[in-house]
Amino acid sequence: MSLDVSPALLDQAERGEVDEAAFVDCVRTSLPYAWEMISSLVAQLKVDGGEFADNQTPPPDEKARGQLLRALASDAIRGALQRHFGVRLAFQNCHRVAVFPLDSSVDERLARFTSVRAQLLNQSPELRDC
Repeated sequence: MSLDVSPALLDQAERGEVDEAAFVDCVRTSLPYAWEMISSLVAQLKVDGGEFADNQTPPPDEKARGQLLRALASDAIRGALQRHFGVRLAFQNCHRVAVFPLDSSVDERLARFTSVRAQLLNQSPELRDC
């Protein structure tokens, strides 16, 4: 299971709409490595400014890598994180997470980061099994 969903949150989902803050808290507690990675990149972007902030260090283990994959491969989780942090998320190679501001002035940089060319250039033999 991707998330550790409390009985109360599951009951809320079964009744209808779910409070997004409760969902985000569920993500925070269920995927702590992914949460910390994204939180730290958001903080770095705010402090350093610039067009984006990214992580290029592979996760310490497969459990952490799995958390990143679950967080960023799920449209619901990714969307909730983007709304919560007020950023756009990008992802490459099972570990390279990037945060971009919502400002349209970085649209071109985001497009370059998420391009086929960038994906190919970001390959290495060490990442073949990620």
